[in-house]
Amino acid sequence: MKVRVTVMYKSGVLDPQGKTILGSLHQLGYREVTDVRAGKILELSLPKMARTQLDKKVKEMCEKLLANPIIEDYSIDVAE
Repeated sequence: MKVRVTVMYKSGVLDPQGKTILGSLHQLGYREVTDVRAGKILELSLPKMARTQLDKKVKEMCEKLLANPIIEDYSIDVAE
């Protein structure tokens, strides 16, 4: 099974990489861009298992390692 985890800073948390990208876009003439939020996408390959078990395992991985739940939100998408 393929699982895609998207991790982004929570709203209100400073995103220095996003601000740097925004500044660079403005320098390149793309002034219409008003905000950029940078994050990360992780693709995991796991053996086939019940959806509830998969969700539980991936949530544990996110809480323990893949995301910092204090400052980041994450979403999980499963492709079977």
